[in-house]
Amino acid sequence: MTAIQNPILRGFHPDPSICRAGDDFYIATSTFEWYPGVQISQSRDLINWRTVGQALNRADQLDMRGNPDSCGVWAPALSYADGKFWLIYTDVKRLDGSFKDAHNYLVTADSIDGPWSDPIYMNSSGFDPSLFHDDEGRKWFVNMVWNHLATQGDPNAPPKKLFGGILLQEYDHAQKRLTGEIKNIFPGSDLGLVEAPHLFKKHGYYYLITAEGGTGYEHAVTYARAKTIDGPYELHPNTHVINVLNQPDSPIQRTGHGQYVETPDGTPYHTFLCTRPIPGKSISPMGRETGIARCRWREDDWLYLEDGSLVPPATETAPDLPAHPFDAEPETHDFTKMSALPNTFMWLRSPEPDRLFTLTTDGLRLTGRESIGSWFEQALVARRLTEWNCDAVTCVDFAPEDFQQMAGIAGYYNRTQFHYLCVTRARSGERTLNILSCHDWPEGRITYPLETMVPIKDGPVWLGLNITDGALQFRYSLDGTAFTNIGPALNADILSDEGVRGEHSSFTGTFIGMAAQDLTGRANTATFTHFTLTHP
Repeated sequence: MTAIQNPILRGFHPDPSICRAGDDFYIATSTFEWYPGVQISQSRDLINWRTVGQALNRADQLDMRGNPDSCGVWAPALSYADGKFWLIYTDVKRLDGSFKDAHNYLVTADSIDGPWSDPIYMNSSGFDPSLFHDDEGRKWFVNMVWNHLATQGDPNAPPKKLFGGILLQEYDHAQKRLTGEIKNIFPGSDLGLVEAPHLFKKHGYYYLITAEGGTGYEHAVTYARAKTIDGPYELHPNTHVINVLNQPDSPIQRTGHGQYVETPDGTPYHTFLCTRPIPGKSISPMGRETGIARCRWREDDWLYLEDGSLVPPATETAPDLPAHPFDAEPETHDFTKMSALPNTFMWLRSPEPDRLFTLTTDGLRLTGRESIGSWFEQALVARRLTEWNCDAVTCVDFAPEDFQQMAGIAGYYNRTQFHYLCVTRARSGERTLNILSCHDWPEGRITYPLETMVPIKDGPVWLGLNITDGALQFRYSLDGTAFTNIGPALNADILSDEGVRGEHSSFTGTFIGMAAQDLTGRANTATFTHFTLTHP
């Protein structure tokens, strides 16, 4: 039997919520500021996975223009009940300071492929909401509550006091609103920073799953249970079911925030988010990924990892299910032969993609909008980095009119963490290549690794980047065959959760893609014929 290789969803796939509908397993993961919102993946054997697509693809469901980096869609919760799929999600509008401004919604669909309904507003008291369908027909909504008063009278209070416990309230779908008393049912364990609640029922208990410790190297999956849904909840004998703290030799780190699922024969598994830091470094270029662990129930009616430890393995025992592989994602996408953008490509924040890009017989045409890193409207279409090392190539046809118009290839984490090779014009009027880099939080000041821009002739130009062992090297070609390195080897470690601001405030992952800007407002366009991304 083929084993499961963790992570099962490689590259940026955090906060995995899993459910099963018949023979199909589905995982919903956070997408933060990337659009469309909520990535959904499918498997039939827990080994092989494919991207179904993204659920939130129109303005009435999600509009993140203006959302800061690492805001947007946090921690969706996917469930299947009453013959339909239910998806809960948060749109976070503020990251820094004492407040979060987290708005929680529900959408439903008869098919995992959609279309998903108009959103039903739930509440805004905190983030990481989830919906539990009880066996007698009632539905219950849980979320963590954000306690902005934690520092009143104690400005040096630890951050974990901002996480004020788990709220419970009944949901009435006929009325499409929350109803009844709001109860705080769980304060968390001593580890603190309690979030990511999910409920399920088994063995006569309500089990409450939470994440604790923050999404850094102390992250954990915590279990508690109660005989009634509103508690009181008792903690697991080990407090945590998954926790890799003080296990530096584990290739899987920062484990936490997951959900319980059973195969058709009742075999228990548990998802978790995780990272794969570069060996010898606390650097996670792919961001938080999704793993899964096989579990078992003991006589005490508590769940444990199958081997009894808290550390999920990189290679896990697969369930006894028929193998169900999917076609691999192509390394090269030829945009001249496409009518729709593949669902593994994403853009930033905007529900109006037609203002950012269109597909034509000539290729993917990006319309230059605001600056790279804009929180409102920037034309950047990109794919996830899925391994530490990669190689990417594209070809762009772009006629900039002046130095404020740019188009090219980028390694991008957020507005203060990127490297960008672009076609532009020097102020003298020459068509040139230039490199823009940023690793400056919070100001986002640009550095220019080239002492002088490199002049190039008019016409298509091939642009490439290579990341190897933490170094990013750009290159270019005027014929698609003979490439020349341009600029010095750049620090690729900045393209990571830990690289600039740190893992407790940087929640996405590295993307590699194509970009265009027109700071004049004239909306000049750049056409990309193809995009190749390999992970050697």
